[in-house]
Amino acid sequence: MARIARDGKLRPAPEALREIPQLPFEPGPLPAAGTTDTALTWAGHASWVIRTGGLTVLTDPVWSRKILGTPARVTPVGVRWEDLPPVDAVVISHNHYDHLDAPTLRRLPRHTPLFLPAGLAPWARRRGFTEVTELDWWEAAELPGPAGPVRFDFVPAHHWSKRTLTDTCRSLWGGWVLTAPGGRRIHFAGDTGYGHWFEEIGHRYPGIDLALLPIGAYDPRWMLRPVHTDPEEAVRACQDLGARVLVPMHWSTFLLSAEPPLEPLHRVRAAWAATGRPRADLWDLPVGASRVLGED
Repeated sequence: MARIARDGKLRPAPEALREIPQLPFEPGPLPAAGTTDTALTWAGHASWVIRTGGLTVLTDPVWSRKILGTPARVTPVGVRWEDLPPVDAVVISHNHYDHLDAPTLRRLPRHTPLFLPAGLAPWARRRGFTEVTELDWWEAAELPGPAGPVRFDFVPAHHWSKRTLTDTCRSLWGGWVLTAPGGRRIHFAGDTGYGHWFEEIGHRYPGIDLALLPIGAYDPRWMLRPVHTDPEEAVRACQDLGARVLVPMHWSTFLLSAEPPLEPLHRVRAAWAATGRPRADLWDLPVGASRVLGED
């Protein structure tokens, strides 16, 4: 706390805030997606509308304008709630307020299947949810879909959990690997720092098509390196995973740290270009935009 007070680096500098109007925001209609398609739409932060195997899955849904202890969002939600198709499942990475948002979950029917880290099922059941599955790292469950079952694997992340003063690391944290009946595979990293787990995940789940990885909330590094990847680390994590496509997230929504608002985008583009990999395999989407796997 003394170092934070001395350095004064928890939010972008006032002059950097002039970048906010330039943050990419391009909402549009959700693309058509059949039972064999995989489509992504970025609602902002770590919230995605994933349609795969004929199912619609929300990741860490936060449709609130403001969350506890965090400045209000600087870009609107990219998908209006009323424009969502019926939600078949929700995956939660961990219990921090910017990833587990109770007001958003209250909008869902209580029979919506929730896939949660171990230790969070009581929280969901107290709020009336009846289809709750909590998993430990490397455990999996399946959900029937029109094209066959979609598999949900809970995988490790370099992060932590805390929601109250007394529950630090009392529930688990991690990411999810979604595998459609045809074999298409998405890794949603949730919130994470860089480390050895990415290579292990890639070894256990070969052929990842899309890696949804955080690129923001990384400055100052002395404080945030263990829990938040910076853009260069996200590119390296994508390579460790063996994933074909990097899909950046966790930026351009809530200003949680000191880097300028547009810096994550510039740095991830430069880091990706330095690898020599195809530019088309960096899906640096604006908030509200969509992409369908196989359209390129």
